[in-house]
Amino acid sequence: MANSKYEYVKQFEQPDQLLPNVWVVIRVDGRSFHKFTTKHEYQKPNDDRGLELMNRCALEVCKEFTDIVIAFGESDEYSFVLKKTCTLFERRESKIISSVVSYFTSQFVYRWKEYFGEYPLRYPPTFDSRAVCYPSDQNLRDYLSWRQADTHINNMYNTVYWALVLKGGKTPHEAEVSLKGTLAEAKNEILFTQFGINYNTLPQMYRKGSVIYRKMVNEESIDSRTNEPTNKLKKRLVVEHIDIISDKFWKDNADILSS
Repeated sequence: MANSKYEYVKQFEQPDQLLPNVWVVIRVDGRSFHKFTTKHEYQKPNDDRGLELMNRCALEVCKEFTDIVIAFGESDEYSFVLKKTCTLFERRESKIISSVVSYFTSQFVYRWKEYFGEYPLRYPPTFDSRAVCYPSDQNLRDYLSWRQADTHINNMYNTVYWALVLKGGKTPHEAEVSLKGTLAEAKNEILFTQFGINYNTLPQMYRKGSVIYRKMVNEESIDSRTNEPTNKLKKRLVVEHIDIISDKFWKDNADILSS
């Protein structure tokens, strides 16, 4: 591009490079999603269509930005972890967060009908995003543990709350008052004794959230020479609903932290 007398305005742009050699987490979060889910009549306390759509959007983000080594989602939020050596957009924060959140949002709109069928998208959703740097592997693990623990806490509350409202005949205010200050044991007791619901048997996606990472999987293919079926181990992105707080996941997938 040719120089012009107006080019001096570039001096007002501020450098916003993220720290080098640290984990970068991009967290995408639904803006005013309580209103959005109400307007679109999401099922309470969990809507499988909405959760699966979020997972699909996140999966497409992981395909598009290959520096993402793991992602975790719950409700209307998703966290994407960029490897320490990531050089995407020269690590410019504004470019990274705007690219990830805009791609996620566009996927949400683009794939709406795949999950909600003929139910109309009444108005476009919006998501915000932020970038946070975590210097150590333990910091990163603690962040992801925090989000998964939050999934359990929020889901247990919402499960009891909506059972009281939808099945117990309580008003939203009465349900809030009933649950104020209660611990997990009391919430489990309400669910089981009043509604016959065993919280531990609810789908893992509700209780543990969703994890996206690359995993070795068996894939069937046809040998081009023999025309016989064969199995090959290949690394593929998967969406699972598993425990990432304990050490087992990280031992089984040590390559994530070593990436």
